[in-house]
Parts: sequence; structure tokens; C-alpha cells
Amino acid sequence: MPPYTSPTSELQKPNMNFGILVNEGPYTHEASDSAYQFCRAALAAGHQIQRVFFYHDGVNNASRLTEPPQDDRNIVSRWSKLAAEHKVDLVVCVAAALRRGIRDENLAAGFRISGLGQLIESSIQADRMVTFGD
Repeated sequence: MPPYTSPTSELQKPNMNFGILVNEGPYTHEASDSAYQFCRAALAAGHQIQRVFFYHDGVNNASRLTEPPQDDRNIVSRWSKLAAEHKVDLVVCVAAALRRGIRDENLAAGFRISGLGQLIESSIQADRMVTFGD
């Protein structure tokens, strides 16, 4: 007699659509690294990242003026590469960015500045909203 297989085990798992919120800067907290690794793992598993929204100190992830030492990871360029390779929408909160001196002219590739409406829209459209940082 063949082994029993559940009918659901033969069905393909549904792909999830994630919205991501990053509230911490790239080198002051592990939140940005964790968010990036989560996005890579989700994309590799066939899921979608609807948008990554950078808020509070998280907007510092978008600064092209960041220059880490050669032996350290370049978190900003990691995000830019993820956006280019997977068409991930990287949105920086305009109010939080301006408070920290981040403007269009010093944004890294792949990032754009917009308002909190983009965060709300992402929360509505995504199957799950995942927050990294306080």
C-alpha cells in the first residue's frame, strides 16, 4: 500500500505579498540587515515584496553619502541592488527624510521620496506587513 499523502501537500503553497517597514538606520541597529535578509529570503521562496517603506531613522538607509569601511557590508548598496534586480519599490518618508537632511539629490539608486500614504497603501495591498525596528 502506498504511503498516505495529504491532499494539501500536493497543492502549491500560495505566494505571499509582503509590505516591509524599516524604522532604524543602517549601522546603528540590526533592523535594516534583518529586513534586507528577510526580503531576499522571501523573494527566493517565490513571494513578492510589494514595497519597503523607510521611516524614522530608517530613512538613513537611502543616503548615497554613506561610505562604510572597505571590510564592512554596504547596506545602502545592498538595498539598491535588491531594487534593481527584483523591481522592489523602496520608498523613503518625506518628513523623516527632510528632518535628517535627506533630499532627492542625495538619494541612493533605487530609492524614492514620498509620503505616509505609501505606507498606508502598502499596508492595505500587502497580505502581511512586517516591521523591523522600534
